[in-house]
Amino acid sequence: MVLGVVTSKSGLLEDKDDLKRRIDDAGKFIDLDQLCLSPQCGFASTEEGNVLTEEEQWAKLRRVVEVAGEVWGQQNG
Repeated sequence: MVLGVVTSKSGLLEDKDDLKRRIDDAGKFIDLDQLCLSPQCGFASTEEGNVLTEEEQWAKLRRVVEVAGEVWGQQNG
């Protein structure tokens, strides 16, 4: 299950602890190894008027990678 809890509607960067809490909440209903983290809409909504700079989008992607590494462990390879 993909958790699209990183918004593409605002440039405000999500708090890591908030994202982890939302993952933990979802983990109450489905095994953690069946979950993954993603920006909602894959930033497609920026084409529809939601203004995010390129750097804000990259920052959100870095946050997804950072939180995923902390929750599911670093993947090498």
